[in-house]
Amino acid sequence: MLRSLVFTLVTFMAAHAWAEAPAEPATSSDHHWSLANLIVPTATQQAIGSKLGTSVIDKAPVSDLSHVIFAAVVFVILLLMLIQAAWKMKAQRGSVLPEKKFTPLAVFQLLSDALLGLMEDLLGREKALYFLPLIGSLGVFILFSNLMGLIPGFLPPTSNLNTTFALGTIVFFATHYYGVKANGIGYFKHFFGPIFKWYALPLMLLMFPIELISHIARPVSLGIRLFGNMFGDHAAIAAFLAVGIFGWILIPIIPLPLGVLVCIVQALVFCILSTVYIFMATEHEDDSAEAHG
Repeated sequence: MLRSLVFTLVTFMAAHAWAEAPAEPATSSDHHWSLANLIVPTATQQAIGSKLGTSVIDKAPVSDLSHVIFAAVVFVILLLMLIQAAWKMKAQRGSVLPEKKFTPLAVFQLLSDALLGLMEDLLGREKALYFLPLIGSLGVFILFSNLMGLIPGFLPPTSNLNTTFALGTIVFFATHYYGVKANGIGYFKHFFGPIFKWYALPLMLLMFPIELISHIARPVSLGIRLFGNMFGDHAAIAAFLAVGIFGWILIPIIPLPLGVLVCIVQALVFCILSTVYIFMATEHEDDSAEAHG
């Protein structure tokens, strides 16, 4: 009952602010009212933004920090949940039974088990356990960031290109780091194509820019895919908020179930693709040896 009252109150505030807001061009990070201006005043955001200079993505002056604020909110929420889950695990040391109630520990158990099962099919048990902290951290952060956009007054950090490109960049550097760690300097041979011989030099010179572009495109595609889906999903929710009491009634019925599905699927797609990229980097030498054998 209390959660329903809070949801209704925040929904009313969001819809009222939408109706009262002056008509002006919308941007990717500031297309309607949000609680970010209550958490950090607009003047403070502008002062911080002026010191940050211009955005790396669109080269425009940084004027809105909503995605940073809500990313920090997600981080704090996850940190508190992890502390509670760690305390619960310590209290239940030796127990092998899953949680009966919907607690933070149960949430992390469910997410980690599901993700580990998917990673095992591709990487095997040992490597899946090794890379689970990286992929799991990205997946949990993305999932909670996506779901935040379903709450009226909140913006999903993943609806901003700066956030999604940062996540894609982490996967990009991690992929090549683990590739070099697993295969040594020979990891970079695959940038020159399947045949690394002197007589294949013309083919190697042709394959190098192609492979380079394909690797650079990976974090870009990860970032754009996640941004596009979450921006569109959040815009659909905002459109229902803008129609007044009619939209308040329809919000729980129509877009929210679909929105939850989109949030889960996009986090899952990001994790699967990241796992595939790491698998291709760490197994490349083994695959080449089998192909030539």
